[in-house]
Amino acid sequence: MNKIKVLIVDDSAVVRQVAKEVLDADPGIEVIAVAADPLIALERMKRGWPDVIVLDIEMPHMDGLTFLRKIMAEHPTPVVICSTLTDQGAETTLEALSAGAVNIITKPKLGLKQFLQDSSNDIVAAVRAASHANMRRLAGTAAASAAAGAHKPVPKFTADAVLASAPPVRAMARTTDAVVAIGTSTGGTQALEAVLTQLPAVSTGLVIVQHMPEKFTALFAQRLNSICAIEVREAKNGDRVIPGLALIAPGGRHMMLKRSGAQYQVEVVDGPLVNRHKPSVDVLFRSVAQAAGRNALGIIMTGMGDDGARGLLEMHEAGATTLAEDESTCVVFGMPKEAIKLGGAGKVVPLNLIPREIIGFAPVPTLR
Repeated sequence: MNKIKVLIVDDSAVVRQVAKEVLDADPGIEVIAVAADPLIALERMKRGWPDVIVLDIEMPHMDGLTFLRKIMAEHPTPVVICSTLTDQGAETTLEALSAGAVNIITKPKLGLKQFLQDSSNDIVAAVRAASHANMRRLAGTAAASAAAGAHKPVPKFTADAVLASAPPVRAMARTTDAVVAIGTSTGGTQALEAVLTQLPAVSTGLVIVQHMPEKFTALFAQRLNSICAIEVREAKNGDRVIPGLALIAPGGRHMMLKRSGAQYQVEVVDGPLVNRHKPSVDVLFRSVAQAAGRNALGIIMTGMGDDGARGLLEMHEAGATTLAEDESTCVVFGMPKEAIKLGGAGKVVPLNLIPREIIGFAPVPTLR
């Protein structure tokens, strides 16, 4: 089995050293080179092209964003952004995701070495996910947007870890309100933009989980809000789900749907990682199955892993309409594939048809 060849581009010697040690420790990954800036990286890449690039944003001689755009235009390659957890860093990183970056590794300004060692599982997972990216799809989406086993495993909790303490609520057979729940991960920032920008101002209320660290989701929601006809914002505890509004789960918190009379609202809570994620798609989908049942539309889109697959199945079994994104348009056909395999997807559709499914959605009538 061929190893994943990785190039690390970062002006921090500590990051280069520790990231190389962490990645080389995985038997399926080989760091073929490290570079202190993009110009050195470009020279090194002439001798052998990497499968994945781990890229810092702020560097001398050429910034990471410029380098990323050059790579995506000339030789599309999976890029994992290594970004600081600052407001300015988050904003630039979102630009990088729009330009075609696959994933994000966040790092603090202080305590870098210890942080990278403690986050070794996340770094390896990000690189592995990036290596599976459909670059033809990702590069095309980025261009359109521009114009428009060696590590200790992290405990994998199920959604029960968050939902068990909540009192069970039986979904109403039929309500005047409906809800659309979307779950996505790797490649999801571009996919969500492609979907939400096609929705009219008055659309069924949406609740969304995009795997993304804290500080990024608020800026991501603001960016979408500036280019969409619907309102898009980061969810706050108690927000109502209403037509024309999309609520995005905040990074580092789980989001659940609750029913209040015939209306829906979200509950934003802390809790353990579920399927190694917080927010988790499974937590959202399972709460939607319980609170909304057949009054909901569930959509699982591009992403690595299986978060959301079991939740979509529960939505399907509760009478909800359920969709999975087709492999042909996924950047990573992981989460949809697992949902289809479990039987949770009532329909498989390409990305460009998902807005039409949302616009045409109506709750399934109760059989009498």
